[in-house]
Amino acid sequence: MELTAKFLAQYLNGTVEGDPEAKASKFAKIEHAKPGSLCFFANPKYEEYVYTNQASIILVNKDFVPKKPVAPTMVRVENAYTAVSQLLKYVSDQKKQYRRHRSLRSIWHPLTSKYGKRVYIGAFSRIGRHVTVGDNTIIHGNVTIGDGCTIGKNCIIYPGVHIYPGMVIGDRVIIHSGAVIGADGFGNAPQPDGTWQKIEHLGNVVIGNDVEIGANTTIDRAQMESTIIEDGVKIDNLCMIAHNVIIGRNTAMAAMTGIAGSTKIGKNCIFGGQVGIAGHLNVPDNTTAGAQTGIFGNIRKSGEMLLGSPAIPAKQFWRAMVKFKQSGEE
Repeated sequence: MELTAKFLAQYLNGTVEGDPEAKASKFAKIEHAKPGSLCFFANPKYEEYVYTNQASIILVNKDFVPKKPVAPTMVRVENAYTAVSQLLKYVSDQKKQYRRHRSLRSIWHPLTSKYGKRVYIGAFSRIGRHVTVGDNTIIHGNVTIGDGCTIGKNCIIYPGVHIYPGMVIGDRVIIHSGAVIGADGFGNAPQPDGTWQKIEHLGNVVIGNDVEIGANTTIDRAQMESTIIEDGVKIDNLCMIAHNVIIGRNTAMAAMTGIAGSTKIGKNCIFGGQVGIAGHLNVPDNTTAGAQTGIFGNIRKSGEMLLGSPAIPAKQFWRAMVKFKQSGEE
């Protein structure tokens, strides 16, 4: 797709400084940009590349003041980082071809299930009975969707996803390859003879709108009622969400984060990679936990930055680290 500086300024509510007919057909990092490419400048530590890159068009903040001549045509926007995010989405949406397709090598029960307009079903997928799928949803090949599921509009379900019966998925949800939605929670009752009695899980998973779930992430069904992922939640690859967990809207977590059963996470929380959260806890709104933080108790104050295992406030953690390092000095 070819984009002109004039179009970019109109679409991104910006202004052109240079040739409005300059064209770009690909994206590039600012340090690697070549003729015909589009790059952006938002981080001051990359300013040297503004003057040396060979891009045709560069997005910059409105308040950027060049210290040297800039060869590419500049498109000034309110926030270059946000603008490039909007532009990537625009190009991605343009490449999507929402068309009705039901592969003859898939199973999809047209008499008992309901499909919206332009639903795509790839080869070797199996969709159970009494399923509802909304308009423009794309179900790639080798996907399994169990009986009685509800899937909203404009969703993308990538190859190899397995959705157990009875799950509820909202609009504009993206589920990446290998994710499993609705497996039984890890519930086993110890018996007097040392064996374990499986506890059946009869609940489901309810996923809100605008949620993204990474590759090979698992979200377990509730023992009773629902495991709930609220609107706008972003979950990275290889995360584990246990049974009866509730994750508040717009919370984001990086890879290998694990949340044990019946824990309630507030809205707008941020968890770094490999964060571990024990079960039956409450984590309030706007909590941030750095990579490998271990949360073993309730967090009582919202908006805290936590580090360490067991988790403590970040300032306390860094003071403790200074003393820890000093303790090893001779």
